[in-house]
Amino acid sequence: MKSNFNIKVGFKRFVLFALTISYISCTQNTNQTVDVSEATIIFSTSITDTFQETATTILKEEIEKRTQLKLAANNDLNTNTFIALSLSKDKNLNEFSIPNRTEEKPEYKKEGYRLVYEKTNGKNIIWVIASDNRGLLYGIGKLLRTAKMQEKKIALSSNIDISESPEFELRGHQFGYRNTANSWDSWTVAQFDQHFREQVLFGANSFENIPFQNPNSSVHFKIHPQEMEVELSKICDKYEADYWVWTPAPHDLSIQNAHQKGLEEQEAFYARCPRLDGVFVPGGDPGENHPSKLIPYLKDLSVLLKKHHPDAGIWVSLQGFNEEKVSYFFEYLQTENPDWLKGLVYGPSSPPIDVERELLPEKYKHRFYPDITHTVRCHYPVENWDQAFALTLGREPCNPQPNHYAKLFNQDASFTDGFITYSDGSHDDINKVVWSQLGWNSKVNIENTILEYSRFFFGEAIAEDAATGILNLEKNWEGPLIGNAIVKKTLSHWQKLENENPQLQDNWRWQQLLMRAYYDAYIQDRLTYEKNLESEVYDLIADAKNKGVDKTMQNALEHLKKADSEPVSQDLKKKVFNYADALFKSVGAQTSVEKYNASGTERGAILDLIDHPLNNRWWLEDEFKKIEKLKTEEEKLNRLLFLKTYENPSEGSFYDNISSADAKHVTSKTDDAIDFLWENNGKSRKRLSTQLFQFTPTLEYNELDPDASYIIRVSGYGEALLRANGQLLKPTKYEKDFEQFKEFPLYKKLIKDGKLKITFDKPDEEHLNWRKQSRVTDVWILKQ
Repeated sequence: MKSNFNIKVGFKRFVLFALTISYISCTQNTNQTVDVSEATIIFSTSITDTFQETATTILKEEIEKRTQLKLAANNDLNTNTFIALSLSKDKNLNEFSIPNRTEEKPEYKKEGYRLVYEKTNGKNIIWVIASDNRGLLYGIGKLLRTAKMQEKKIALSSNIDISESPEFELRGHQFGYRNTANSWDSWTVAQFDQHFREQVLFGANSFENIPFQNPNSSVHFKIHPQEMEVELSKICDKYEADYWVWTPAPHDLSIQNAHQKGLEEQEAFYARCPRLDGVFVPGGDPGENHPSKLIPYLKDLSVLLKKHHPDAGIWVSLQGFNEEKVSYFFEYLQTENPDWLKGLVYGPSSPPIDVERELLPEKYKHRFYPDITHTVRCHYPVENWDQAFALTLGREPCNPQPNHYAKLFNQDASFTDGFITYSDGSHDDINKVVWSQLGWNSKVNIENTILEYSRFFFGEAIAEDAATGILNLEKNWEGPLIGNAIVKKTLSHWQKLENENPQLQDNWRWQQLLMRAYYDAYIQDRLTYEKNLESEVYDLIADAKNKGVDKTMQNALEHLKKADSEPVSQDLKKKVFNYADALFKSVGAQTSVEKYNASGTERGAILDLIDHPLNNRWWLEDEFKKIEKLKTEEEKLNRLLFLKTYENPSEGSFYDNISSADAKHVTSKTDDAIDFLWENNGKSRKRLSTQLFQFTPTLEYNELDPDASYIIRVSGYGEALLRANGQLLKPTKYEKDFEQFKEFPLYKKLIKDGKLKITFDKPDEEHLNWRKQSRVTDVWILKQ
C-alpha cells in the first residue's frame, strides 16, 4: 500500500532492551551439579511481602509437582543450600553478600535477571538476582526450565551463570474468554491462573482479553463473562503482567448515540477492573468506521480510561483501511500530534508493517498482532501445506510450528516494539512459548526452547525425545503428504513415548501432541488410498467406449464408494477420537460441534471433517449426474473423457493445480495470498483443485517447444489479467465462474527460448471483500 502524501519519518529499529546471555566458563567439570533438593527459599528485605508470597508459591508448587519435594521458605540459615532471590540494587541478603556486577549487565536492566550458582562459606546458593519483580519471575522461570527434576530430587549445573534482559519490551498473548475460542470458554479461574503463570515463566509480560461477551453465548462458561473479566485482571496483577483488552468500537459510529453508548459500556468495564494497562481498538475487522469518526471516539475513550487507570494507553490498528483512510490517519498524527494515543497495532489486513513503521511518528509505539493460531484463511498460512490437511484439520488444529514462526518473527518483528499474539485456543500452546522466547532474543536457539518446553511440561527423563517429536510434527506438514516418510516415523516415535510414559496420560499438552501424530498418519493413509481409488476409476473410464458410458459410470461410483464402505486405518482414527475425548475432559478442547459443542467447524472441530473426501468422488458424482442428462452417447463419452484428462492433458502439455503442495511450475508462495476455499461449512462438493487458489500466482516453464503452438487455459473465479513473459494476452474464451475456462493463445515469438513466465495483474477490486475477489485455481499449457 502506498501513501499519496509525503511524510519523511526516519526509520530505525527500536531495540529498547538489549539481550545478553552469558555462560561463564568454569574450571570445574561441566557435568558437576549442585543438589538443591533440601534448599530453603530466602528473599532480600527489599522485596515486598506480597511478591515474596507469589514467588514462594510458584517455586514451591512447580517444584513439588515435578519432584514431590516441599521446599521450605523461611529465614533459617542453618541449612546448607538456598535459593536466594534479591534485587540487583541490594548489597546483602542476611549474612550473604550478593554477587553483584557492574550496572551495564542484564540484571540491572528492566525485567532483566541473573541466575547463578555460588558456594560461599560452605553454603550452596542458587541466586536469582533481578532489576525488578518481573525480572525475578523470569529468573525463576529460567531456573525451573533449566533444572533437572525427578522424584525427590532437583539439581542444577554448578557452572550455571545465565543473565538476560528482553530484546522487546512487549511480549504477550490474547486469551479471549468467549465462545469462539476452542477451549478457553470452558476454563475456570484456577486454570487461567495456572496458564498465565506458565506463560510468564516462559517470558510473557502481557495478556489480552476480549470482554463484553453475552453470558448465553457459550454453554461452556464456568462463570459469568463479566466476572471472569475482573478475575483475569486480578491474575495479571498477581503475576506483575499487563492486562490488555481488545474492544472494537461500535460498528457504525455515524448512527445516532452509537458514540456515547460505546463510551458508557467501556467506562463501566474500566471501573470494574482492578488493573488495566492497554486498550486495543481495531480500526476494522470488525467495523468500517472512517477515521474521521473513529479518532474522536478514541480521544473521548482515552479520557475515561485515564480517569480509572492513569497509566493505561489507547492503541488502534488500521486493519481493513483503504489508502484514503490510511492517509487521513497519518496526516492527523502529523498535524495534531495527539498525546492521548499510545501506539499503533499492526495486524492482519493492516498496511505493510514497514510502511506503518516509517509513517508512524517516533513518539508512538508500534505493536505487532501476529496470528499464531490459524493455518489457513489467515495472516500467516502454513507454507506449502497439503490440501488433505487443510480439508480435515482445518483452521485451528494443534499446530506446533517453531521454525516457521521463528522465521516470520524475524521477518516482521523488527519493525515493532513487541507483540501480543492473536490466539483462539490451547492448540497453539507451543507457538506462544516460541514467540515469547523470541521476544527475549530474536536469535534464540529454537531447538533449545522446545527442549525447555518438554523438560518443564513432560519431565527431564523424556525431554529430548519429546522435543524431537514436536519438531517432527512440524516436518509432517512440509510439502506433499503422499510419500512423506517422516509422518509414519513421527507416529512411531510418539507411540513409543506414549507406551513408556503412562504418567502423562492426563497431561493436556501431551494429549494434543499425540492426537496430532495419529491424525496426520490417518490422513496420509486415507489420502493414499482414496487417490488410488480415483486413479483406478480413470482407468475404468478409459474403456468407456467399449463398456458403455452408463455402465462405466455405475462401476466407477461403486469403486469410489469403497472409501466409505471399506475404510482404511480405523485403529488410528479411534486413537484420535480417544484423545479428543480426553482433551475435552482435561482442558475443555472442543474438537467437534456435535460431540463437544464447538462454536463452529472452523473453530478447532477437527473430528467433524476427519473423513472429508480426499479425492474428487463428490465432484465426480455430481458430474456423472450432469452427463446422464446429455442427449447422445457421443456427448456423454466426450464429457467423461474430459473428466479423465482434466489433470492429465496430452503429451507436451502441462497442468498445475495452483497452491497444491505438489504443483511443479508454481513459484509464488503462501505469502502471496495462497488460500483454501471455505463454503458449505467445509463440505464443498467442488473439485478439489477448485478449492485451492491464489489471487495473483506466478508460474514458470523451461521446457516448451518454441516451434509449437500453445493455448494457456485458466480456471478460477472472476477476472484473469494474464501476462506471458510480461506481455498482456488477449483471451479467445473468457468465462468467469468456478470450473469454467478462459483461454489465451500463446504467441510463438514470446517463447523463442522455450521459457515462459506467467503472471497475473491484480484487478482493481479493493471495494470487494477478499472472498469475492478474483482468483486462479488451475492453469494449463495445452500443446496444439
